[in-house]
Amino acid sequence: MNTEALLRDARDRLREGGLRGCFLVRDLHTGEEVGIEPHTPMPTASLVKVPLALATVMRIHRGDLDGATMLEVAPGQVTSPGPTGLSRFRHPVRIAVDDLLYLSTCLSDQTAADALFELTPPTEVAGVLRDLGIEGIAVRHTVQELSETPVELFDTEQAHLAYALAIDAGTSGRGHRVPQLDTTRANAGSAHAHVDLLQALWRPSSVPLAVAERVRTLMAHNLLRQRLAPDFTSDASAWSSKTGTLLNLRHEIGVVEHADGQAFAVAALTESLVPAGHQPGAEALMAEVARTLRDHLRQR
Repeated sequence: MNTEALLRDARDRLREGGLRGCFLVRDLHTGEEVGIEPHTPMPTASLVKVPLALATVMRIHRGDLDGATMLEVAPGQVTSPGPTGLSRFRHPVRIAVDDLLYLSTCLSDQTAADALFELTPPTEVAGVLRDLGIEGIAVRHTVQELSETPVELFDTEQAHLAYALAIDAGTSGRGHRVPQLDTTRANAGSAHAHVDLLQALWRPSSVPLAVAERVRTLMAHNLLRQRLAPDFTSDASAWSSKTGTLLNLRHEIGVVEHADGQAFAVAALTESLVPAGHQPGAEALMAEVARTLRDHLRQR
């Protein structure tokens, strides 16, 4: 199948499955890439924890921070489904910066991420990306704001109303009545920008080698593996990634490294048109589309 037919078929499958998607897969050796609306900006949700990890590790590398420094972190005391780690703790803890990095990146712990944002605020994280020449990713607010959406205002039986608002209240210019979904106010970036970030971490770049290796290791230990991982993990490949989820958004970015030496950066940013929180079929579909794009490049 030629590229044009492949992309047309992928778009049809996404539409039939109730998804809009922005995808990009890039061969990290040849630079060849294939994608669907790769330059369209999307709210990034927890994907922002990768730039946060990069900025934090950069500061440790420069000597501005000590990874062994112990911080007292207040408990998140969250009781609703979803959040992990310190976000569910009931009592204060003392924990090292290095371990906050693990919890934030590998468990997507909101409380751990915001403890890191207290050390390196969003404007400073954005500055680190800019200094490294990584463009197209806007870091504007902390992770706490991701927990202050309409879904928290409804009982479980009425949560579909929040998802309906997320689906219907957007504008053609990617604005939105929900601030966290408004690309002019939220943390945001395109599939292309996130693949550029992955390339900077996996290939020689302005990112110091020790810093890149640390962030890659964190992403390799990501424990949230229900989305793209089933289609990219095998005995002959390794998948390192970060997910992002917010209301009707389901994202994942990562790199698949094959035993034969090939490596592909993948960004799959999607928004569902179905007002429901649990959609395993949507996650399987986005993985299927991402794998199809990877297979197309791999077979060239």
